[in-house]
Amino acid sequence: MIDPGALMGPLWTLLAFVGLGWLAARHLAVDPRPIATLLIYLIAPLTFFRGLTLGGPTPGYLLLTLALFALASLMAILVNQVGKRFLPAQESALLAFSAGTGNTGYFGLPVAMVLLPPEGVTLYLFCVLGVTLYEFTVGFYLSARGQFTVRQSLIKITRLPLIYAFLAALLFSGLGLTVPVAMMDGLAVFPATYTLLGMMIIGMTLSRVSVREFDGRFISACVAVRFGLWPLVALLAVLGLQAFFSLPIELAMALLLVGVVPMAANVVVVAMELGIRPEKGAIAVLLTTLAAPLLIPFYLEGLIRLTGLG
Repeated sequence: MIDPGALMGPLWTLLAFVGLGWLAARHLAVDPRPIATLLIYLIAPLTFFRGLTLGGPTPGYLLLTLALFALASLMAILVNQVGKRFLPAQESALLAFSAGTGNTGYFGLPVAMVLLPPEGVTLYLFCVLGVTLYEFTVGFYLSARGQFTVRQSLIKITRLPLIYAFLAALLFSGLGLTVPVAMMDGLAVFPATYTLLGMMIIGMTLSRVSVREFDGRFISACVAVRFGLWPLVALLAVLGLQAFFSLPIELAMALLLVGVVPMAANVVVVAMELGIRPEKGAIAVLLTTLAAPLLIPFYLEGLIRLTGLG
């Protein structure tokens, strides 16, 4: 049985960060836009680089990262094609971005550390890297296309340092280079900073939300994709792999967990940077995060039974 209590620690921590962001914007007049820029162009790339170099990427791990990147990209592209028929351009772009990602890091990683053995946590981390790589390449492009031309969107992607952080980490690994210990010690502060500021931006954005920002159609679409489509895709992925390979339980659980986490906080971060309805994204992210402790145990129990892992 999955203990819902195991999810309450990560939930309350994340909600406390959201509350700090709300207070900072309300009472200190903190502007979240420069923080979003800082996250995208500095903190995220350094966090990503540190994670890759520490993980010791093997061909097998990188194949897992590539597979999750491809899956996330495909999900986003398909939802984007459908969303454009029912939603305005900016909301459709934001929905497409959110469709390819989830709160695999801020929320999912603490849960993975509770539910999975060390090998499973490592596998989960390389899944997270694939999703993160999607966020700052294909996902960023789809979001930018909500109000920019193809050329402008591609230019914005080429300016994202996370791509170059990924290539630099692969270069270090391929050449057998070691990052100096002093540098790695300095980079150790970035993952926690990434989580703190990423969740605070949600609170900062919510502090500006009015009742008219509540868009039931957009929020329903986000919830349907995150808690409807993604668990189904994760289930089919595990069943498909089991049909052809002897799939390790740790990998199967890591894939299922990716499929049931709430919406990604980076939905708000990217929306803030591009100016595409961050208020609507913040509401959807908060609602799915609040629902996560109730839904995740239910989903995981059911998926574990359906895949024969339990």
